[in-house]
Amino acid sequence: MLRGDEGPGVQKAMEIVAALGRIYGAANLVPVASVQIAGVSYKNLGDAGVEFLRAWAQRGARVRVPAMLNPMGMEADRWQEMGISPDFARPQLEVVRAFTQMGVTPTLSCTPYLLAYAPHAGDHLAWAESSAVIFANAVLAARSNREGGPSALAAAIAGRTARYGLHLDEGRRGTHWVEVRCPVRGVPDFGALGYLVGKGISAGVPYFTDLAGQLPPLSEDVSFGGEAGDSLKTMGAAMAAYGNIALYHIAEYTPEAKDAGAALAPPSGAPRLVIDSLDTAYAVMDRDTDVRRIDLVSIGCPHASYNELAQIAEYLDGKRVKTDLWVTTARLTRERAAAAGLVARIEGAGGHVVADTCTIVAPIQTLGVRTMATNAAKTACYAPSHSKVAVRYGSLARCLDAALTGEWR
Repeated sequence: MLRGDEGPGVQKAMEIVAALGRIYGAANLVPVASVQIAGVSYKNLGDAGVEFLRAWAQRGARVRVPAMLNPMGMEADRWQEMGISPDFARPQLEVVRAFTQMGVTPTLSCTPYLLAYAPHAGDHLAWAESSAVIFANAVLAARSNREGGPSALAAAIAGRTARYGLHLDEGRRGTHWVEVRCPVRGVPDFGALGYLVGKGISAGVPYFTDLAGQLPPLSEDVSFGGEAGDSLKTMGAAMAAYGNIALYHIAEYTPEAKDAGAALAPPSGAPRLVIDSLDTAYAVMDRDTDVRRIDLVSIGCPHASYNELAQIAEYLDGKRVKTDLWVTTARLTRERAAAAGLVARIEGAGGHVVADTCTIVAPIQTLGVRTMATNAAKTACYAPSHSKVAVRYGSLARCLDAALTGEWR
């Protein structure tokens, strides 16, 4: 492949994979079970990115392992209804066409582990979305470094990635002790905890000594979400957004920490981070405290699980929203929820269950959005800079109350 025996598209992919292997000192390559590709939204790619993908597809490159896409900047078949400009929609659809021409499945979701693509423990992956990588590593015990968009696509075309970092046993050992001395209750608290760990450690593998007691049992089946899965999804996304963390362990709880025990614990003299309050995190993420009027309530970053859709539907029954409410989720999750009547209940209350995109990669500033409420730590991190909006951060109930009243109270 590197010589070009399988054509220029495959050769380009192998050149990228091999170059990264050399940079990171990998001894060899490892076959990957699946790939998840970021860098899909036209908002981030621009015209140069569109041309880059189109040219690669035209060189005959095709993926040889299951490969999925991160969200794009709009919903594929409802972009006009969303108010998206044709000048944005046309190149965005061209991006997806280039990926599908190469055999990538247009899942358009940041939560492939909630779909039919959940990896098994020990699987080697080449995933790019930071929140998906940390969930796969920590909660599912798969193995993936955080790939860039081009390197993930290259791994899908080559069917392998360089074996370094979190693909190696020695790369998965804890580097920092984390002791949580304060209560952590519910999704927004776990997001706040993720902020503090991401900021406090920046890079490495946090090892939580005592967090298991504040979490419900971790179900082997996370395909519908659940309290534990949704909390860990949010915490991991915050650690990855506010730091450079792609794996954590919770003593006696996450799979590898239960199986390997002390072998994965940090050395006794490793740095120790003590969390005795979440107040600092809330002060940063809910920083626009003068904002009362809310233009948009955003739920689903990472994409909402079936369990979260059920909670939202129950909360909104018999009520009507007064401001825009977007619940962003994977198309396959929405189809499952629609079959159960959940989507009709949410949209009957005036909300929108939106697939294929999220409020970070969609051009929401062109839609007149200036203020947003969210229960997602990752949105609180990126929305001010990526979307130029003021953000209020809090619980799902508080966000839905903002949707029902139009105000943050």
